[in-house]
Amino acid sequence: LLFVVGTVSCTLFLAVNSLYSSTDDVIELTPTNFNKEVIQSESLWLVEFYAPWCGHCQRLTPEWKKAATALKGVVKVGAVDADKHQSLGGQYGVRGFPTIKIFGANKNKAEDYQGGRTSDAIVDAALSALRSMVKDRLSGRSGGYSSGRQSRESGGGDKKDVIELTDDSFDKNVIKSDDVWMVEFYAPWCGHCKNLEPEWAAAATEVKEQTKGKVKLAAVDATVNQMLANRYGIRGFPTIKIFQKGEDPVDYDGGRTRSDIVSRALDLFSDNAPPPELLEIINEDVLKSTCDAHQLCIVSVLPHILDTGASGRNSYLDVMLKMAEKYKKKMWGWLWTEAGSQSDLESSLGIGGFGYPAMAAVNARKMKFALLKGSFSEQGINEFLRELSVGRGSTAPVGGGAFPKIRSVEPWDGKDGELPVEDDIDLSDVDLDDWDKDEL
Repeated sequence: LLFVVGTVSCTLFLAVNSLYSSTDDVIELTPTNFNKEVIQSESLWLVEFYAPWCGHCQRLTPEWKKAATALKGVVKVGAVDADKHQSLGGQYGVRGFPTIKIFGANKNKAEDYQGGRTSDAIVDAALSALRSMVKDRLSGRSGGYSSGRQSRESGGGDKKDVIELTDDSFDKNVIKSDDVWMVEFYAPWCGHCKNLEPEWAAAATEVKEQTKGKVKLAAVDATVNQMLANRYGIRGFPTIKIFQKGEDPVDYDGGRTRSDIVSRALDLFSDNAPPPELLEIINEDVLKSTCDAHQLCIVSVLPHILDTGASGRNSYLDVMLKMAEKYKKKMWGWLWTEAGSQSDLESSLGIGGFGYPAMAAVNARKMKFALLKGSFSEQGINEFLRELSVGRGSTAPVGGGAFPKIRSVEPWDGKDGELPVEDDIDLSDVDLDDWDKDEL
């Protein structure tokens, strides 16, 4: 993103070189070579999806390289710059960095790696997955298609996750559903439909897993269910339509491969997903983990509870939630704190003791921030964030070059604030007349 300071332009979010090079044993993967290297491979693959600016990814890099060297010739170890290749990250449901996936016998069903981030833990997991894959082969269980090439040639495809719909079942399942539906209208004699079938089936399984069933893939035999075919004006096969609650159906005009279908399904899921979580800064870990894992973290400092009461604070939080929803595809982190609660943080962001509510957008990788200059309203914040999105706005370095120490505080209980209780003073023994004379 490009920000302008006075007449001098400066790049806040500089493109960072890849964390890996051709001299490493880690294989760099891109949308160009991913299918050939990974999907069509007979080997077991461990693939890291990373962003160069992500602190956790930078700490993982030496361990990932060590694991790749130890596993050379046994298990393939790769890495995808998912910040640069967002379509590839999106295809596999990558929502944070680093994300590690294990591609075993069934390349259409990658597993998430949840183990430790040391080379020993990574190697152990790889060998365990390799052992399982070899034992499956020994017992005759293939674990599904061993490569994208094989699944395409087999023409079979496991259709268990493709939902068959009819004239009678369509409205109940699709029109009245809160979920997103991608529906293929096909004819059994249609050659293009037969070519699409294994891709649609593989995509259905992957989409079901990646979206927890919130996006569904279905199929309608339009030669049998002519009422539906007429209703939606189906004139050619296959025709794919997207159905979302409360909206008219739209045609899907994307590619016909599994990856194309999955990519569009994940976009639809993202559009309908809940907004990012809005977290109160109650300790150092909340700030660090949120800002390290996202390219930008949006930090709001709200007035003291005694100044706004619960209703006033909730109105500010509602504005933030609406903006988090509007900009959720940016995958930014969202934080807030009470005025005076984290005074060192306020000072480091140029807020420091006045002008509440306030907002700063922080790039933790570069330790730079941009400050909201307009009103703390939907319109004001939207203009601020839109400027950030297109690379405009003035920036400054975070005071001290790093986040200050964060105090651990009790989270807001959702109630109005209470003034501190003062001790009652007993004035019964004081002679006020004498006291006045002495003072005078």
